[in-house]
Amino acid sequence: MQSFLRPFIRKAVYSALVILLGSVSPAAALDRLDFQVTGDSDALEKKLRAASILLNSQAQGNTETQDLFADALAEYGSLLNALYAAGYYSAVIHVLLDGREAAGIAPLDAPGRIDHVQVEIITGPAFTFSRTKIAPLARRTRLPEEFAVGKSAKSGVVVAATEAAIDGWRNQGFAKAAVSAQDVVADHDTAQLGVDVTIQSGPRLRFGAVVVTGTDRMRDNRVRKIAGLREGEVYSAQEVDRAAARLRRTGVFRSVTLAEDDAITAPDLLGMTINVAEEKPRRLSFGLEVATDTGITVTGGWLHRNLSGGGERFSITGGITDIGTGSDPDWTLGLQLQRPATFTPDTTLLLGIDVGQSREPDLTLDNFSISTTLEHYFNEKLSAELGLAYAFAKVTDPNGTFTYRSLALPFDISWDNRSSKTDPRGGVYFFGQAKPFVGFGFTDNGLRLKLDARGYKGFGTDKRFVLAGRVQIGAVLGASLLGAPRDDLFFSGGGGTVRGQPYQSLGVDVLRSDLSGTFQTGGAYLLAASLEARNQINDKLGVVGFVDIARVDSTAFFSDVGNWHSGVGLGVRYATAVGPIRLDVAAPVGGTTGSKLQIYVGLGQAF
Repeated sequence: MQSFLRPFIRKAVYSALVILLGSVSPAAALDRLDFQVTGDSDALEKKLRAASILLNSQAQGNTETQDLFADALAEYGSLLNALYAAGYYSAVIHVLLDGREAAGIAPLDAPGRIDHVQVEIITGPAFTFSRTKIAPLARRTRLPEEFAVGKSAKSGVVVAATEAAIDGWRNQGFAKAAVSAQDVVADHDTAQLGVDVTIQSGPRLRFGAVVVTGTDRMRDNRVRKIAGLREGEVYSAQEVDRAAARLRRTGVFRSVTLAEDDAITAPDLLGMTINVAEEKPRRLSFGLEVATDTGITVTGGWLHRNLSGGGERFSITGGITDIGTGSDPDWTLGLQLQRPATFTPDTTLLLGIDVGQSREPDLTLDNFSISTTLEHYFNEKLSAELGLAYAFAKVTDPNGTFTYRSLALPFDISWDNRSSKTDPRGGVYFFGQAKPFVGFGFTDNGLRLKLDARGYKGFGTDKRFVLAGRVQIGAVLGASLLGAPRDDLFFSGGGGTVRGQPYQSLGVDVLRSDLSGTFQTGGAYLLAASLEARNQINDKLGVVGFVDIARVDSTAFFSDVGNWHSGVGLGVRYATAVGPIRLDVAAPVGGTTGSKLQIYVGLGQAF
C-alpha cells in the first residue's frame, strides 16, 4: 500500500525543486497538447482526462513554462492514481516535453520554453484479485462485496476493505486498531493483484475525559451534553460519529472535529478533544416572489443560533402575500425556540407560536396556535416527533362564522436514506403522521392521518438517469367535513401536489345554507401521485419530464362527492453547490380546475 504513495512524494519533491531551483522564464504560448490513451475502455480514458493536471491547466489558460514543467512532473502521479483506482497496474505513462521525457529532465536543467506536450498512456490489462485476505476481523465485520477473488482489483476497494476491517474493531471498543503488516503484490504476467493485510486490534478501551476547545458564546458543559460521550462507556467509533453529527445538527457551529488522545490514560481510558468553531450568532433573511395569481409575496426571518449559550435557536419568521392583487393581503407570523439535548443527547425540545390571516373569495380565516414538541433522532435516518398543540381559528364562509378550537397530540415519524436531500439518485423517504384531536364547542373530535412516500432509482454508471416517484395519502376520520379544523382538510394543486393546476384549486363543493349554490372547502380525503424522469445531460444541466395526478374526496376515498385533476410538464435543472435550481413548466391535462400554463421556480428537486 505504501507504494501507492511514492508517485505523490516524488511529485512534491520535484515541484519543490522546480520552484526553488528552476529559473523563472517568461510566459510562452503552448502550441499543442496531445493526450493519447491506448486501451479498450472509453470510460477509463474519460477518467484519465479528468485526472490530467496538464489538461486542467490548459483549460484554465495556464501556459507559463515553469508551471507546465511542474505540472508535467506531477502528471505521472495523478494518472497513476487514476489507473490504480480503476484496477490497472501495468500501465506505461510517457509525458513528453518537446520530445523529452519529463521525468528524465533534472530540475536544474528545466526547459526555458515548451511548445509541444504529448501525454501517452498504454493502459495494459485490467487486474483482478487473486487473493483477498484481511485478518483478524472483529465479529459482524462486513467487507465490501467487491473485495473478492476474481473481482476488479481497484485500489479504492482495497482501501475500503482495510478501513472496514479497522472500523469493525473500533466499533467494538478497540480504538487503536491499525494495520500492522501488509503484502500487496501485482502479478503482471497474469494481471492479478494479491492482497494480504494483518490488523492489530490493540486493547479494548473506554471513553475518558472530554475536553472542549474553540467555544466563544457556547458553554463547554452544553457542548459535552449535546455530544453525549459518557466517560466510562466502552469506546465506539460510531458513537464518536454520532456525537459529531449531534453537534452539527444544532446549527451553532461552522465546523466540528473530534480527536482521540494519542496516549491511553490508565487503566483503559481514551480521552477526547472536541474542537468547534461557532457560526455568527444571528442571521437575517428576506425573500421576494411574484406570481400572476397571488401577486407579490414578501417573506423574512430573523434567527439567533445560540440564544443563551446552550445551543438554543430562536427564530421569528413571517410573510405577506397577495400584495397588489386588489384584495386584502394574507399574512403569517411564527416564533420558535429549539433546545437540543433535552432529556437525552438525541432529543430536541421545540416551542412554537403561529398566527395568521387568510382572505380567499369564499373564506376568511384568522388562526392562532401554540405547541410544544419533542423531536428524537434514533439514528441519522430515523427520527420521530411527539407534540401537544392548541389551535384556535375563526372562519367566515358563505354559511356563516364558525370558531374552531382543538387540542391535538401529533405524532410524526420519518425515515430518510436518500443519497442527497436536494438531488437524490437513490434511496427512499417516508413520512407518516397521526394526529388525534379533541374539539371544543363547534369543533368535532377526530384523527388526521398523512403519508408521504418517495422513492428514487438511478441508472447507469454515474446514475445520470433517475426515475423518481411520490405518493401522498391523507384522511380525516371521525369528524364531519364542517366540524373538522379547516387547516386539517386537504386541497390539491400547485408545486406540492399537481403542477400545471392552480394552487389549492381542487377541494370539495359544499352547499350554501341559503341553497343558492355551492362554495369550495378542503376535503377529508386526499390521494396524490407524481412520477418524474430525470436526465443529467452534463455536470451542470439536466432535464426532467413529469406527470402529477390527485383526487380529493369528502366522505370516503373515491366517493361520489369528489373530483380529480392532473398535469404534465417539462423542467430544467441547473446544478449549484447547494442543490439544483429548478424551473418547471406544466399544463393541466385532466380535471376542470385549470386551463393555463403554470411556471415553478425553486431550489432542489420538486421532491
